[in-house]
Amino acid sequence: MAITTNAICNSFKKELLEATHNFSNPGGNSFKLAMYTNSAALGKSTTSFTTGGQVSSPSGYTSGGKALVNAGTSLATNTAITDFADLSFVGVTLTARGALIYNDTNGDKAVAVLDFGGDKTATSGTFTIQFPAFTTSAAILRIA
Repeated sequence: MAITTNAICNSFKKELLEATHNFSNPGGNSFKLAMYTNSAALGKSTTSFTTGGQVSSPSGYTSGGKALVNAGTSLATNTAITDFADLSFVGVTLTARGALIYNDTNGDKAVAVLDFGGDKTATSGTFTIQFPAFTTSAAILRIA
């Protein structure tokens, strides 16, 4: 078991063509980010949110993670993008190896797996997921 690498989930690619995911802001779907330990089995074949391998914390982290603030969508230089605001878990003691972005509105369908490249830890502190800039060359989700 492992988080294999950063990946756009294969099921998400197909579901885009089926209009399952709406990244409009306002009015779009609600997306969440859940964090996982190195025992989680996440990768491009992940199809939905799972509790298996999810981090635990006595406070500050709840199963399912937290809601993401969607930056909306944009199109420039033939690239469509969407992104999210940075997300912080405050007052947590946890170790995470990666995360899953999923569509909380439509059946917890998986969007993307984030691999932190190693275990990251917070001890009675703040754990922040910093998303890249909302640009065509950096946004977390890009279609060119």
